[in-house]
Amino acid sequence: MRHRFHSICPYFAMFPEAFVEKHLAASRFNGVVFDPFCGRGTTVFEALLNDREAAGCDLHPVAVCITGAKCNPPDRDDVVARLTELEGSFSILPPPVLSEDMTEFFSVCFHADTYEQVRFLRANLNWRDDRTDRFIAALCLGALHGESHRSPNYFSNRMPRTISTKPAYSVRWWEKHGYVAPHRDAFAILRSMIDFRFRTPPPNNRGEIAESDARKAKSAFPHLEGRVTDIITSPPYLDTTNYREDQWLRLWFLGEDPKSTQARDDGRHYNKALYWTFLKEAWEGVAPLWAPQARIVVRIGGRKLSKEEMFDGLLSSLNDATGRHVQPVDDGVTTPVKRTQANSFRGSKASPTVEHDFCFVVG
Repeated sequence: MRHRFHSICPYFAMFPEAFVEKHLAASRFNGVVFDPFCGRGTTVFEALLNDREAAGCDLHPVAVCITGAKCNPPDRDDVVARLTELEGSFSILPPPVLSEDMTEFFSVCFHADTYEQVRFLRANLNWRDDRTDRFIAALCLGALHGESHRSPNYFSNRMPRTISTKPAYSVRWWEKHGYVAPHRDAFAILRSMIDFRFRTPPPNNRGEIAESDARKAKSAFPHLEGRVTDIITSPPYLDTTNYREDQWLRLWFLGEDPKSTQARDDGRHYNKALYWTFLKEAWEGVAPLWAPQARIVVRIGGRKLSKEEMFDGLLSSLNDATGRHVQPVDDGVTTPVKRTQANSFRGSKASPTVEHDFCFVVG
């Protein structure tokens, strides 16, 4: 039976847990499992389920919240008690100061009563410092938006569950089709979700998650130096998606100001040369954590890169970053990318049609 923590919050650009399970079984090592681009936490959580010590990091607050909730969960009773406390103290907050377009968006995205509950939870969940609040926040992220016409467990007007569509587009689409935000009780939905998620017990081990750039992994995890034997990861793909833009509404819930325009970017995930420099720097940040021998599995894609370019780029970046002997296990495995719900909203920025899995052993 699939563990119910895996699907706490639908996310995009992630590999299935079976991928991690397969590579854990194939590894001859038993040290720490690490993911420097942990995303939704599939690697870390699946490693914990397989009784391995595991850790990961990500720069994206949504990723950190979700992965932290799954990999270092509180007791179920603590979550229930905290939700009861929040519901008992619920009050209407002063109106937020928003731009005209964002005011319009929120008025159409959520029923007025639901919006007040969402704002209250946003203001009162200390998700970075309290693991009980983090778990509730992760449940909120999963329920914040989705196909509310198909499921009673989403707070919003109908929207994809994997990405947050842009405000102006969303409003036009809702108004064109006459879609109205449903009246939803956020506390009731969360109570139901707590019961559902904890029907599969958390793993015995707890994982460690840091809100950190992979390039600073050594300083984020100094106690793991020389202990990581398995890396299973999927770095951001070249010229494929903008994580912050796609998750702007969830980022708003976690405390950021709502942004309807594309986030600034320094180009490292859109320019080939900068992309490989970025990955080399990421390996440099992670390399001090590696044991004398380590196995590295990378799933990678990109619309501007051939399989050969990806293989050569990964091998070169690993060699340049570590100064150690890096041996490819094979020529890589290619798998087609299914057309996803998220891709239908990305237009010219849709995901690549294939992904490639490469495995290396570092000695």
